[in-house]
Amino acid sequence: MVGETQVYRCSNAGDRRLPSYLSVRASIKTIVIVAGTVLLGCSTSSVQDYKGRSPAFSPNEFFSGALTAHGVVKDFSGTAIRHFQADIIGCWDSGVGKLDEDFIFDDGERQNRVWTLTPDGDQTFIGTAGDVVGDGQARWEGNAMFLDYTLRIELEDGAIDVRIDDRMYRVSDNIVINESKMRKFGLGVGEILLTIIRHPDTEVDCPSV
Repeated sequence: MVGETQVYRCSNAGDRRLPSYLSVRASIKTIVIVAGTVLLGCSTSSVQDYKGRSPAFSPNEFFSGALTAHGVVKDFSGTAIRHFQADIIGCWDSGVGKLDEDFIFDDGERQNRVWTLTPDGDQTFIGTAGDVVGDGQARWEGNAMFLDYTLRIELEDGAIDVRIDDRMYRVSDNIVINESKMRKFGLGVGEILLTIIRHPDTEVDCPSV
């Protein structure tokens, strides 16, 4: 899961779960084929545009303790093809964070993703998880956090790598809105929209990171 002018580098680590919270197995192959007609240019929006906005996005403060996520997966046409919810436990030790994300989809599929977030300079993390390829980068400024990484999705006839561009916006002390754009070969193949809710009154048992 899970996810910055701070930088998450996410190595076989959301997503996020943050994100990643990200499964399009049932339709991703068809989406990639058809998406040749939908070429999306690079966004010109920068996380720096959110400098000074509040509430401030502090990942090790927001992603701490018990959280839940609720979202939908859309195909390249904007049609919602799946919905899901997730339970997330965030624990930190000496600046290193672990986000343990358990997802359940409307068709009964379950997924688990565990991110490890290690500081790497000012407002920077290196992140690792089981299905993220290479290093992702996350930066945060003001109330926004942008996380960019490559997600490996397992299909029946093999795996494909999809680029994920996560944009997270903290809209209150306990709520983050997350939009994720998915691209393959530079083409838009889908989108994920979710709300992440922090539950500060729920006690969690954090093992040592």
